[in-house]
Amino acid sequence: MMIQIQEPRSLWEIVHMDWVTALPPGGDRSYKALLVLVDIYSKPPMFLPFHKDDTAMDIAIMIWNKAISHTGVFQNIISDRDPKFPSTLWTNPHNLFGTKL
Repeated sequence: MMIQIQEPRSLWEIVHMDWVTALPPGGDRSYKALLVLVDIYSKPPMFLPFHKDDTAMDIAIMIWNKAISHTGVFQNIISDRDPKFPSTLWTNPHNLFGTKL
């Protein structure tokens, strides 16, 4: 289903979110995936690295610490319904922020 997305009026108001997975091994930290956030208004990407065993809460905290704390809360998030975005990923930050889905 295609949904018309409104034009953003400011930076980081509307964000596209997707995963890059199966990264080649490297270094002690050996990240296995990148969460890519792209601001629809100005197009600068933000890359957040994750390990294979990171939980939905780990991901929520990383999004808060590395993205939202610098950009402000996103008004809309566009994703492709990837199964890597489980409902717990969205429930955890809403519990942290005290908002309701």
